[in-house]
Amino acid sequence: MKRSRFSEEQIIAVLKEQEAGMPTADVCRRHGISSATFYKWKSKYGGLEVSDARRLPQLEQENARLKKLLADSMLDNAMLKEISAKKF
Repeated sequence: MKRSRFSEEQIIAVLKEQEAGMPTADVCRRHGISSATFYKWKSKYGGLEVSDARRLPQLEQENARLKKLLADSMLDNAMLKEISAKKF
């Protein structure tokens, strides 16, 4: 996966410029990004502070781990139900 030229702090600063009233096209031109990139950043980082953005990858990793645990437990539960249904 390609690493971004911009850090989370820089991305949030760009978004805050636009929120302060600067037109989106001017913000994109000034920082050398496309409007698609800007709106992708806005959907991911919109409303976040720098401290929240730093914690985001950690939360995503924890969420993936919890989803895997849930899937494993659901699989175990389904297997136990199947085994108990065969016995009776």
